[in-house]
Amino acid sequence: MERLHKEDSRNSDISKCVYLDYNATTPLEDEVLTAIDDALRLAWGNPSSSHQAGKEAKSVIDQARSSIAEMINAISQDIIFTSGGTEANNLVIHTAIQHFKATFPQTDGLDKCKFMPHIITSNLEHDSVKLVIEHYVTEKVIEATFVPASKVTGHVEVDDIVSAVRPNTCLVTVMMANNETGAIQPIADIMKAVKSLKRDPQTELPRILLHTDAAQTIGKIKVDVQELGVDYLTVVGHKFYAPRIGALFAKNPAVSTPLYPMFFGGGQERNFRPGTENTGMIAGLGKAAELVIQNIDKFERHMRDVRDYLEQRLSDTFGDRVHFNSKFSGSARLPNTCNVSIKGKGLQGNKILQHTSHIQASVGAACHSDLGSRPSHILLAVGIPYEIAVNALRLSVGRHTTKEDIDLVVHDIQQAVEALQQS
Repeated sequence: MERLHKEDSRNSDISKCVYLDYNATTPLEDEVLTAIDDALRLAWGNPSSSHQAGKEAKSVIDQARSSIAEMINAISQDIIFTSGGTEANNLVIHTAIQHFKATFPQTDGLDKCKFMPHIITSNLEHDSVKLVIEHYVTEKVIEATFVPASKVTGHVEVDDIVSAVRPNTCLVTVMMANNETGAIQPIADIMKAVKSLKRDPQTELPRILLHTDAAQTIGKIKVDVQELGVDYLTVVGHKFYAPRIGALFAKNPAVSTPLYPMFFGGGQERNFRPGTENTGMIAGLGKAAELVIQNIDKFERHMRDVRDYLEQRLSDTFGDRVHFNSKFSGSARLPNTCNVSIKGKGLQGNKILQHTSHIQASVGAACHSDLGSRPSHILLAVGIPYEIAVNALRLSVGRHTTKEDIDLVVHDIQQAVEALQQS
């Protein structure tokens, strides 16, 4: 972890550990830890209580909500706290289905029992979207289209999303950036194109709701819900140096945009997400949002500089044996992400990592870490050949990663490759 990493910098390279798995999770910044500690000690009251202890807790939550809203150019009333990104994504999909059922027109010629809601997504999504949709399809609750990404750009194409729209389409959900390749999806263009579609006024079918999961972009590049044109956006704390808690942006919920709760209870979060609020973790999320507001340009610039240095050092070291799986023509990518393969038999990514001494990294998404030597389905989906995809390493740098760290990492990979080739 990064804090250990800073302490290790005083030691020799023999014991130094370099963490390069920031797309999986991030450590808490010192300011975030302080905010959590202060809230747990000083704002421990129930935020729903009317006495002073409750008011202090509610004030902390209100401030955090305001900071998160400012970070994505929203307003406070549009932020709903959740347990994390998985819950937020489930809530959006649940809402789309319930809204379709509740507003399906009683029009002659339309069989409500046979006319199921249809959801459009991509074949690049995180499991918290992919598996939810697949479950509802299996249960015959919805129909779904998984639009394939372009093997040229590494992202889904706007025209392919639009072509997938049906009369019964109720939701388009596409991640803002892929967690393995770093490819940034054209969310604003997708949402604009879908909104411009003219639906048959004879049927008056429910509107198409628009969602993006911004887990990988917040804290790395600017995220603006107004520019994106979305109805919903998922915020995931542990991806930007905050605790493992999340939030959902819903544009003017229950007024301009539907939001159907999955839970029922004490009425917290305006009944959209009941349950006594986790004040300490919410405070940490708010503080992390403040740091993003104040420093996003610096964060992005530093990560891009270090990532580019990493790729140059890999190229210098391995020459034409290196293959960058995250560089696509005409596609923007996250500033911190390098997905790379060293070509050669027996150089699978997991084997390289097993032979390194200093690197903490991954071969793909953390939720698929049990796949062993099987290549990432994401890399295969964007056209990376099997024999290259199976050798992939996902190296994602952080806010405090240094070029000295990168020198050590590249040397470590070089030694691992040489050891594997000699074995």
